[in-house]
Amino acid sequence: MPAPTFARGTVLNRANDRNGDATEFARTQVSGAAAGRTGTAAGNALPAGYQLHEFRIEGVIGEGGFGIVYRAHDVQLQRTVAMKEYMPASLAGRRADQVVSVRSEHQRETFELGMRSFINEARMLASFDHPSLVKVYRFWEQNGTAYMVMPFYDGPTLKAVLGQLPAPPDEAWLKKLLGPLLDALQIIHADHCYHRDVAPDNILLLGPQQKPLLLDFGAARRVIGDATQSLTVILKPGYAPIEQYAEVPSMTQGAWTDVYALCAVLYRAITGDPPTPSVGRIIKDDMVPVAQIAQGRYSEPFLAGIDAGLAVRPQDRPQDVAALRALLFACEVPVDEPGDAASTGLRGPAAAGPAAAAPAQPVAAPQPPLAAEPARRMNAALVLAGAVGLIAAGGIGWFATRQSPAPPAALQVATPAPSPAPSPAPAPAPSRGAFTLVAALEDIVRHADPLISVNTLADKESVAIGRDRIQFRVKSSEAGYLYVFLCGTDGARLSLLFPNAIDGDNHVDADGEVALPRKGWQITASGPPGVNHIVAMVSRSPRDFAAAGLKAGAPISEFDTGTVERLWDSAPANVSPYAGAVRCAGADPCDAAFGATLLRISEVAAPK
Repeated sequence: MPAPTFARGTVLNRANDRNGDATEFARTQVSGAAAGRTGTAAGNALPAGYQLHEFRIEGVIGEGGFGIVYRAHDVQLQRTVAMKEYMPASLAGRRADQVVSVRSEHQRETFELGMRSFINEARMLASFDHPSLVKVYRFWEQNGTAYMVMPFYDGPTLKAVLGQLPAPPDEAWLKKLLGPLLDALQIIHADHCYHRDVAPDNILLLGPQQKPLLLDFGAARRVIGDATQSLTVILKPGYAPIEQYAEVPSMTQGAWTDVYALCAVLYRAITGDPPTPSVGRIIKDDMVPVAQIAQGRYSEPFLAGIDAGLAVRPQDRPQDVAALRALLFACEVPVDEPGDAASTGLRGPAAAGPAAAAPAQPVAAPQPPLAAEPARRMNAALVLAGAVGLIAAGGIGWFATRQSPAPPAALQVATPAPSPAPSPAPAPAPSRGAFTLVAALEDIVRHADPLISVNTLADKESVAIGRDRIQFRVKSSEAGYLYVFLCGTDGARLSLLFPNAIDGDNHVDADGEVALPRKGWQITASGPPGVNHIVAMVSRSPRDFAAAGLKAGAPISEFDTGTVERLWDSAPANVSPYAGAVRCAGADPCDAAFGATLLRISEVAAPK
């Protein structure tokens, strides 16, 4: 069944169930009892060692009422990932063959509705690109359910950090946290999507700089909670605004809903307690404003902005993130650098002596230590007749529907400009291992710049041979030049699928999306059964692949397999020889940075 498209305007929510779903997207410093779960199966969980595609399960990170998150190892790219499985425990269970099945037939519709929402959540997260939003590498359906694969995030929640502080954090630290969170919310709000569960246990702090990451949209919980009486959607008291308790025409939900929750997080950080629940405030609002509680310890505009965001009636709050940002950042507060009083202890008078005689002063948040992360041969046939061409390339039938022009400009190499100064050397790369053409593609992804995010989404991740077309979309966080490499299902040939002799416009805009194939050519599954490996690479500068063995073809260029294999053994380990050489016109130096991602599309025999 093809995955549904994500409906704009969908509002996302999460239930705070009793099983501790706050761990679903992250691991918070594995130690003690939490560490004891690693490598074990729990409840409905898949066993350690079980493999789905290239991901081998190592253990359970968290198991809640709506899903299970596993720690897994990507055996192809040699990295640790988090894999989330849709598993609503009250609706379904796991059979001996590991297939997930509904407990009773009358629950099937609700189960499938939740799974569609789970896939929509994965599709949505994969379409966004921001360091404070969870990144989705891949999602698919298998075993009667659905999965999404994410980075393995490691760090404490904001809730845990606040619980360890002897006094509230200072304004500079809170604003450093706020900036990325406001940016992330502004991005999802622009697509008419709302988080609806911003809370301290849904904000993870990553690395020594404690970069915030917004967790757990939990779309499946919202849908299932609305569709069945057997599951109760429990809102977080203090963080949920009144419109979330009962949506009525006069109090709809929108960006102002997340505004309230974020301000409630700030209220908790400053006062030590969340605000009075909004459902009680609608009758009698006896909540003490933060401007009164923390007067003199933070700037007046900052405190006034928090109180404005906590207005009970939605129309009385800042209506969007931009309006809230203007209030909170109306007064500039310098961010402390490492080594000053705030980075090592208390601020102001408290920094000079015991704090007992003075009111508790804000402190800079600590830097908790991070837990260590463990680390067919194919015969090509080319038939061109008039305006129609066909090339069978190891699992893909390629069709052109217009005359082929000259080779695309991106492959016409300009005079090379001086090379830029090299970037700081990354950590030593592991041995490339045994050579295959698929491994060569993976080598491109392994050496990509992680700051350039490239996402690919297939319309179908499994296509029927001789019947279905292969279509996918590429989105990049930066403007650049898009190159698409293909190793077909037989693993015998490596091609530059795009740009090609028919479609040479390979420029992509920042945050823009390119749908391939574009008008004028098609890709149809042609067998044999197997997996097509497709790498989408976005380079800041145009590239030439002649040194990597690319030979011009009409309409598709292919790499010389012998050259590709020789480079595998001879090229330095810290660069990919298959990423091509940057070529720029004029005297300006070229920027060699690129982003890349790997897409897999399976081909199966068409049902009879």
